[in-house]
Amino acid sequence: MKGVQLTKLVQEMNLTNLTPDIDLREIIVKTAEINRPALQLTGYLEHFANERVQIIGYVEYTYLMTLPDEERMFKYERFISSKIPCVVFSTMTRPSQDMIDLALKYKVPTFVTEKTTSSFMAEIIRWLGVQLAPCISIHGVLVDVFGEGVLITGESGIGKSETALELIKRGHRLVSDDVVELRKVSDVTLVGSAPDITRHFIELRGIGIIDVKTLFGVESVKDTQAVDLVIKLEEWDRDKEYDRMGLNQEYIEYLGNKITCHSIPIRPGRNLAIIVETTAVNHRQKKMGYNAAEELYKRVQANFTRKRNGYEE
Repeated sequence: MKGVQLTKLVQEMNLTNLTPDIDLREIIVKTAEINRPALQLTGYLEHFANERVQIIGYVEYTYLMTLPDEERMFKYERFISSKIPCVVFSTMTRPSQDMIDLALKYKVPTFVTEKTTSSFMAEIIRWLGVQLAPCISIHGVLVDVFGEGVLITGESGIGKSETALELIKRGHRLVSDDVVELRKVSDVTLVGSAPDITRHFIELRGIGIIDVKTLFGVESVKDTQAVDLVIKLEEWDRDKEYDRMGLNQEYIEYLGNKITCHSIPIRPGRNLAIIVETTAVNHRQKKMGYNAAEELYKRVQANFTRKRNGYEE
């Protein structure tokens, strides 16, 4: 089962480690859900989701601190010995030394964060949700164009990377070239990113590898982006009929999510960067409720109606 290394979670959430003697490298978090052990700290361990990250907030902490020392340690030991991945104390609370000693005894990493419990829970659930989402890798280029995530696909050598480079020069941002990792974070959202090894690089045939971040600055790159639109580049086929109105919406499916898709025929002299920009802006306009193709269709129909009525009179 896919999981996230605890070391990566600690670094991303900026947690302070109170048990540095425990090796975190072998501990894997396998679920995006978290648990606040309220009932478990009272002694009720039935249906305990012990595979989750455990968060002790101000309420749980003050409850423990009101207990007599012997009772507190008895209940905390029952909790800490339940094979949990880790414990995080939030809202500027801090475990006592005897609690830390129990964590060391059962090899349970213990951390603290200054963030409030609610904000920390929201942040860790969101981050784990992305990290543990179903993921596939596809061949293509992902760019942020006017805030719209545009995934450009097509056969090798058709001009995807060159189009991305022109978009970058026009002020847009690169997310990934050649290989795009898509994660399904919800039934309506796919988030794309680059593999760690190729992040911020573009391959241009005849030139080689270029570092976009170094050449064009940090404003030219982005680590992740929701995919809003797919543009398929394909060789111009004289015998194929292409949609010239845009009334029929096409979709492509990744991980069960449908994404709007446009097939763009390629011929010498076509400025692909401008076409991609226009497609992205037009897609945003449709999301805001205006469809130019439908508006033209309505005008044509209204014109036919006026002419027909004029002839009938």
